[in-house]
Amino acid sequence: MVDVARSGNSRDNEDEEESPAEQDKPDVTAGFGRKARKKKQRSFWKELPILIGVALLLTLIIQTFLARVFVIPSESMEQTLHGCPGCYGDRVLVDKLVYRFGDPEPGEVVVFQRPDTWNRSEFSANRSSNGFVSWLQDVGAAFGLASPNEDDVVKRIVAVGGQTVECCDEKNRVLVDGKPLDEPYVYWLPGNNTQEEFPPIKVPEGMLWVLGDNRNNSCDSRCQGGGGKNGLVPVDNIIGKVRYIVLPPSRWRGVGDHDPQQGPAASAAAQIVIPGLGLAAAFPTLWLGRRVRRTVRSVGSRR
Repeated sequence: MVDVARSGNSRDNEDEEESPAEQDKPDVTAGFGRKARKKKQRSFWKELPILIGVALLLTLIIQTFLARVFVIPSESMEQTLHGCPGCYGDRVLVDKLVYRFGDPEPGEVVVFQRPDTWNRSEFSANRSSNGFVSWLQDVGAAFGLASPNEDDVVKRIVAVGGQTVECCDEKNRVLVDGKPLDEPYVYWLPGNNTQEEFPPIKVPEGMLWVLGDNRNNSCDSRCQGGGGKNGLVPVDNIIGKVRYIVLPPSRWRGVGDHDPQQGPAASAAAQIVIPGLGLAAAFPTLWLGRRVRRTVRSVGSRR
């Protein structure tokens, strides 16, 4: 009995002892944790393209459905918005969501696609003759990095569907439904403060009458297509409402909605802007910068 027990114990001990071949095998389980950790830690250069791609995707989604950065290419909206040929014009944030829940109102500064009846452009888009370069410029324009195409226009709404607009009364003011407008935003060129006259125009439903703040240096509803009905802008052409000047930093500010038909008292509440949209439009860039800094610090600590 003792011999059997001893022999049994010896067999157990032999089973517990590893053979030389087994001892030479690498400890897979011991290294598994290290390998897993290494897989989780991507290098900076591998992670950077992913971060850039995600940020660009978020920016594209936001600019398609919520807000878009737009370059002011001409002087027609001076001095509310700055722009001039060959200079660094204002970059503005255009709210594309607001008109899904309401209609454009007098006094609002809007960006819209140039109607078919408009036969004149206020600026010439500097596009390359090279097809690929021109495509890159169009992509840059979509992100506010290059001048827009000639079909994007920015003006201020003066009259909406059902109203009658004309110019001018004895004090050189535009009239809507026979009442003079209060327009403190109008900019007059030195020595030229008389507006171009035009006869009464009945604005049909679904259409808008728009004018530039630089009143004597703007081709708008008064002159496009010969004026009159051809100068009207369909509501469906509206891209969005200008909310903020985001660049250059020296001109950071909101673009208020002074209703010229109601005067300053009724326009005070319209000065409220929606900061959430500004944060939403800036989020991809802020997020990308934060991730890049974090990745750089992580790479530095590994070294």
